[in-house]
Amino acid sequence: MNVLAVDDEAKIREVISDYLTHKGMTVLTAENGGQALEIFGTQRVGLIILDLMLPDMTGEDICRKIRETSSVPIIMLTAKSQEEDMLRGLYMGADDYIKKPFSLKELYARMQTVLRRSGRPSEVQNFGVLSVDLQELKLFKNGEEILLTASEWKLLTVFIENAGRVLSREQLIETAFGIDHDSYDRAIDTHIKNLRRKIECDPHFPEYIKTVHGMGYRFEVER
Repeated sequence: MNVLAVDDEAKIREVISDYLTHKGMTVLTAENGGQALEIFGTQRVGLIILDLMLPDMTGEDICRKIRETSSVPIIMLTAKSQEEDMLRGLYMGADDYIKKPFSLKELYARMQTVLRRSGRPSEVQNFGVLSVDLQELKLFKNGEEILLTASEWKLLTVFIENAGRVLSREQLIETAFGIDHDSYDRAIDTHIKNLRRKIECDPHFPEYIKTVHGMGYRFEVER
Protein backbone atom coordinates (compact mmCIF):
# COMPACT_ATOMS: atom_id res chain seq x y z
CA MET A 1 0.00 0.00 0.00
CA ASN A 2 1.19 3.51 -0.82
CA VAL A 3 1.27 5.95 2.12
CA LEU A 4 1.76 9.67 1.53
CA ALA A 5 3.61 11.41 4.40
CA VAL A 6 3.38 15.21 4.25
CA ASP A 7 5.54 17.26 6.65
CA ASP A 8 7.90 20.21 6.26
CA GLU A 9 10.37 18.65 8.72
CA ALA A 10 12.78 16.35 6.87
CA LYS A 11 13.55 14.31 9.99
CA ILE A 12 9.88 13.46 10.56
CA ARG A 13 9.47 12.43 6.90
CA GLU A 14 12.58 10.28 7.21
CA VAL A 15 11.62 8.41 10.39
CA ILE A 16 8.06 7.79 9.18
CA SER A 17 9.36 6.55 5.84
CA ASP A 18 11.96 4.24 7.41
CA TYR A 19 9.49 2.78 9.91
CA LEU A 20 6.65 2.13 7.46
CA THR A 21 9.02 0.80 4.80
CA HIS A 22 10.14 -1.83 7.30
CA LYS A 23 6.45 -2.64 7.73
CA GLY A 24 6.30 -3.43 4.03
CA MET A 25 4.61 -0.23 2.87
CA THR A 26 5.66 2.11 0.08
CA VAL A 27 6.06 5.65 1.42
CA LEU A 28 5.76 8.74 -0.75
CA THR A 29 6.85 12.01 0.88
CA ALA A 30 6.10 15.69 0.36
CA GLU A 31 7.46 18.74 2.18
CA ASN A 32 4.63 21.11 1.30
CA GLY A 33 1.02 21.18 0.20
CA GLY A 34 1.75 21.73 -3.48
CA GLN A 35 3.91 18.61 -3.66
CA ALA A 36 1.34 16.63 -1.68
CA LEU A 37 -1.50 17.48 -4.06
CA GLU A 38 0.67 16.77 -7.10
CA ILE A 39 1.63 13.33 -5.77
CA PHE A 40 -1.95 12.57 -4.77
CA GLY A 41 -3.12 13.49 -8.26
CA THR A 42 -0.68 11.16 -10.00
CA GLN A 43 -0.19 8.21 -7.62
CA ARG A 44 -2.54 5.68 -6.05
CA VAL A 45 -2.47 6.51 -2.34
CA GLY A 46 -4.08 4.34 0.34
CA LEU A 47 -3.57 6.64 3.35
CA ILE A 48 -2.25 10.14 4.02
CA ILE A 49 -0.29 11.33 7.06
CA LEU A 50 -0.71 15.10 6.93
CA ASP A 51 1.00 17.81 8.96
CA LEU A 52 -1.37 20.60 9.97
CA MET A 53 1.12 23.44 9.47
CA LEU A 54 2.95 23.63 6.13
CA PRO A 55 4.84 26.54 4.53
CA ASP A 56 2.48 27.08 1.58
CA MET A 57 -0.96 26.05 2.83
CA THR A 58 -2.59 24.54 5.91
CA GLY A 59 -3.32 20.91 6.42
CA GLU A 60 -7.02 21.78 6.65
CA ASP A 61 -6.91 23.35 3.16
CA ILE A 62 -5.19 20.27 1.74
CA CYS A 63 -7.67 18.00 3.46
CA ARG A 64 -10.59 20.01 2.09
CA LYS A 65 -9.21 19.82 -1.49
CA ILE A 66 -8.66 16.07 -1.25
CA ARG A 67 -12.14 15.53 0.18
CA GLU A 68 -13.64 17.14 -2.94
CA THR A 69 -12.72 14.02 -4.91
CA SER A 70 -11.61 11.29 -2.50
CA SER A 71 -12.43 9.53 0.79
CA VAL A 72 -8.85 8.31 1.29
CA PRO A 73 -8.07 7.96 5.04
CA ILE A 74 -6.22 11.00 6.45
CA ILE A 75 -4.38 11.21 9.77
CA MET A 76 -3.35 14.72 10.78
CA LEU A 77 -0.13 15.51 12.64
CA THR A 78 0.29 18.71 14.62
CA ALA A 79 2.21 20.34 17.43
CA LYS A 80 -0.96 22.21 18.40
CA SER A 81 -2.91 20.85 21.34
CA GLN A 82 -5.97 23.05 21.49
CA GLU A 83 -9.26 21.23 21.17
CA GLU A 84 -10.56 23.65 18.53
CA ASP A 85 -7.62 22.85 16.24
CA MET A 86 -8.32 19.15 16.51
CA LEU A 87 -12.04 19.62 15.87
CA ARG A 88 -11.41 21.88 12.90
CA GLY A 89 -9.24 19.23 11.28
CA LEU A 90 -11.84 16.54 11.88
CA TYR A 91 -14.60 18.77 10.50
CA MET A 92 -12.51 19.26 7.36
CA GLY A 93 -12.62 15.48 6.82
CA ALA A 94 -9.62 14.05 8.67
CA ASP A 95 -10.14 10.54 10.07
CA ASP A 96 -7.83 10.88 13.07
CA TYR A 97 -5.51 13.32 14.78
CA ILE A 98 -2.18 12.72 16.52
CA LYS A 99 -0.07 15.28 18.40
CA LYS A 100 3.69 15.76 18.11
CA PRO A 101 5.87 14.34 19.46
CA PHE A 102 4.39 10.93 18.76
CA SER A 103 5.36 7.28 18.95
CA LEU A 104 5.81 5.48 15.63
CA LYS A 105 4.11 2.45 17.15
CA GLU A 106 1.13 4.61 18.08
CA LEU A 107 1.03 6.09 14.59
CA TYR A 108 1.05 2.63 13.03
CA ALA A 109 -1.71 1.44 15.38
CA ARG A 110 -3.81 4.50 14.51
CA MET A 111 -3.25 3.76 10.82
CA GLN A 112 -4.54 0.20 11.21
CA THR A 113 -7.59 1.44 13.12
CA VAL A 114 -8.41 4.09 10.52
CA LEU A 115 -7.99 1.61 7.67
CA ARG A 116 -10.30 -0.90 9.33
CA ARG A 117 -12.87 1.77 10.13
CA SER A 118 -12.83 3.11 6.58
CA GLY A 119 -13.36 -0.35 5.12
CA ARG A 120 -9.87 -0.33 3.58
CA PRO A 121 -7.95 -2.90 5.59
CA SER A 122 -4.22 -2.83 5.12
CA GLU A 123 -3.07 -5.39 2.57
CA VAL A 124 0.21 -5.76 4.44
CA GLN A 125 0.49 -8.84 6.64
CA ASN A 126 3.44 -9.31 8.98
CA PHE A 127 4.87 -12.74 9.76
CA GLY A 128 8.01 -12.50 11.88
CA VAL A 129 10.68 -10.90 9.70
CA LEU A 130 8.38 -11.05 6.66
CA SER A 131 5.99 -8.35 5.48
CA VAL A 132 3.72 -9.43 2.64
CA ASP A 133 1.36 -7.37 0.49
CA LEU A 134 -0.72 -9.81 -1.57
CA GLN A 135 -2.48 -7.03 -3.48
CA GLU A 136 0.63 -5.15 -4.59
CA LEU A 137 2.64 -8.41 -4.76
CA LYS A 138 5.44 -7.10 -2.60
CA LEU A 139 7.47 -9.11 -0.12
CA PHE A 140 9.96 -7.71 2.38
CA LYS A 141 12.33 -9.71 4.57
CA ASN A 142 13.97 -7.69 7.34
CA GLY A 143 12.97 -4.59 5.39
CA GLU A 144 14.63 -5.72 2.15
CA GLU A 145 12.38 -6.41 -0.84
CA ILE A 146 12.47 -10.00 -2.10
CA LEU A 147 11.47 -10.74 -5.69
CA LEU A 148 9.33 -13.81 -6.38
CA THR A 149 8.32 -15.48 -9.62
CA ALA A 150 4.65 -15.69 -10.58
CA SER A 151 4.55 -19.35 -9.51
CA GLU A 152 6.16 -18.55 -6.16
CA TRP A 153 3.58 -15.79 -5.54
CA LYS A 154 0.74 -18.23 -6.26
CA LEU A 155 2.17 -20.72 -3.80
CA LEU A 156 2.86 -18.14 -1.09
CA THR A 157 -0.68 -16.77 -1.45
CA VAL A 158 -2.17 -20.23 -0.92
CA PHE A 159 0.06 -20.82 2.10
CA ILE A 160 -0.86 -17.49 3.72
CA GLU A 161 -4.59 -17.90 3.03
CA ASN A 162 -4.42 -21.34 4.66
CA ALA A 163 -1.95 -20.51 7.47
CA GLY A 164 -1.87 -23.22 10.11
CA ARG A 165 -3.51 -25.84 7.90
CA VAL A 166 -1.71 -28.85 6.47
CA LEU A 167 -1.91 -28.84 2.67
CA SER A 168 -1.04 -31.88 0.61
CA ARG A 169 1.09 -31.52 -2.49
CA GLU A 170 -1.99 -32.27 -4.58
CA GLN A 171 -3.98 -29.51 -2.84
CA LEU A 172 -1.18 -27.00 -3.36
CA ILE A 173 -0.91 -27.79 -7.06
CA GLU A 174 -4.63 -27.69 -7.73
CA THR A 175 -5.32 -24.58 -5.61
CA ALA A 176 -2.30 -22.55 -6.71
CA PHE A 177 -2.16 -23.53 -10.37
CA GLY A 178 -5.58 -25.01 -11.15
CA ILE A 179 -4.15 -28.01 -12.97
CA ASP A 180 -4.08 -31.74 -12.49
CA HIS A 181 -1.37 -32.60 -9.98
CA ASP A 182 0.00 -35.53 -12.01
CA SER A 183 1.36 -33.14 -14.64
CA TYR A 184 3.01 -30.89 -12.06
CA ASP A 185 4.10 -33.34 -9.42
CA ARG A 186 7.85 -32.85 -9.68
CA ALA A 187 7.82 -29.10 -10.36
CA ILE A 188 6.03 -28.32 -7.08
CA ASP A 189 9.01 -29.54 -5.07
CA THR A 190 11.29 -27.18 -6.98
CA HIS A 191 8.97 -24.21 -6.41
CA ILE A 192 8.75 -24.89 -2.68
CA LYS A 193 12.53 -25.29 -2.45
CA ASN A 194 13.07 -21.97 -4.24
CA LEU A 195 10.43 -20.21 -2.11
CA ARG A 196 12.06 -21.48 1.08
CA ARG A 197 15.43 -20.27 -0.12
CA LYS A 198 14.02 -16.75 -0.49
CA ILE A 199 11.86 -16.39 2.63
CA GLU A 200 13.50 -18.58 5.24
CA CYS A 201 16.43 -17.43 7.39
CA ASP A 202 17.78 -20.98 7.13
CA PRO A 203 16.12 -23.04 4.35
CA HIS A 204 17.45 -26.26 5.94
CA PHE A 205 15.50 -25.50 9.11
CA PRO A 206 12.40 -23.68 7.85
CA GLU A 207 10.20 -21.76 10.27
CA TYR A 208 7.56 -20.71 7.75
CA ILE A 209 6.94 -23.52 5.26
CA LYS A 210 7.19 -26.65 7.37
CA THR A 211 7.09 -30.21 6.09
CA VAL A 212 4.51 -32.45 7.75
CA HIS A 213 5.86 -35.89 6.90
CA GLY A 214 3.45 -38.13 5.08
CA MET A 215 0.89 -35.34 4.77
CA GLY A 216 2.26 -32.23 3.05
CA TYR A 217 3.23 -28.70 4.12
CA ARG A 218 2.02 -26.11 6.62
CA PHE A 219 2.63 -22.36 6.71
CA GLU A 220 3.24 -21.69 10.38
CA VAL A 221 4.31 -18.51 12.09
CA GLU A 222 3.16 -16.11 14.79
CA ARG A 223 1.75 -12.90 13.32
